[in-house]
Amino acid sequence: MSEVLLITGGASGIGAAVARIAARKGYDIAVNYRSRAREAATLVQELKATGVRAIAVQADVSRPEDIERLYDEVTERLGPLTALVNSAGILIPPTRVDEADAALLDRLFQTNVIGLILSTREAVRRMSTARGGRGGVIVNVSSMAASIGGRPGISLYASSKAAVDVFTVGLAREVAAEGIRAVAVRPGFTITDMTAEFASDPDRYAEIASTIPLGRAGNVDEIAKPIVWLLSDEASFITGSLLDISGGGFNLGGSFLRPSAAR
Repeated sequence: MSEVLLITGGASGIGAAVARIAARKGYDIAVNYRSRAREAATLVQELKATGVRAIAVQADVSRPEDIERLYDEVTERLGPLTALVNSAGILIPPTRVDEADAALLDRLFQTNVIGLILSTREAVRRMSTARGGRGGVIVNVSSMAASIGGRPGISLYASSKAAVDVFTVGLAREVAAEGIRAVAVRPGFTITDMTAEFASDPDRYAEIASTIPLGRAGNVDEIAKPIVWLLSDEASFITGSLLDISGGGFNLGGSFLRPSAAR
């Protein structure tokens, strides 16, 4: 029986890179997207060309009802789920805490934390050997920002990713006896659509790169390859771990806030 992988936020960025690499390993793949229908459809055709089954499923992970529908559709069309990469997430504009409001925090945590947890809930319900599943692997995409609170202006985002880290470690202990491994990866600054605003500004990019020991940002394949490895049997004794993929970590320099943003 084939391995079935669901990637939330899989139409672009790290999620799409995971899909391409996993397809070459033989995984059947469900690409979840919120609004990138064209990108998801193009990616699915690319994946099918490798000989695997692939589908695109629209769902907004900030909506609980969408999450339940997503998992039902994946199971119906591809069969029992054996792997999940929770890659969906949002990065709000750099915001100091004295500029934050409840609506902003609700949007951030509803997607990055609550949506991820509810997505994981549905996966565990289907993977758990105690519930008749085959077991599986869950990889949550966190961020190096969680490790030190992020760069100036990113503390709110960092706190949402720190919640992902703690949840992943606790989850791993809860479900280990049911055939499920759970790990989190913590990318450093990586070139994606979410970070394009910073990467496209030469001065800002140089400032950020100077705080990374390897002297540059990462690319999506450099994050995706370790994720796919963690899904594999080669990582069968790894659970409850946080893997930093960051070019050596980073210092607290490289502010995302423009001087005018702080009062």
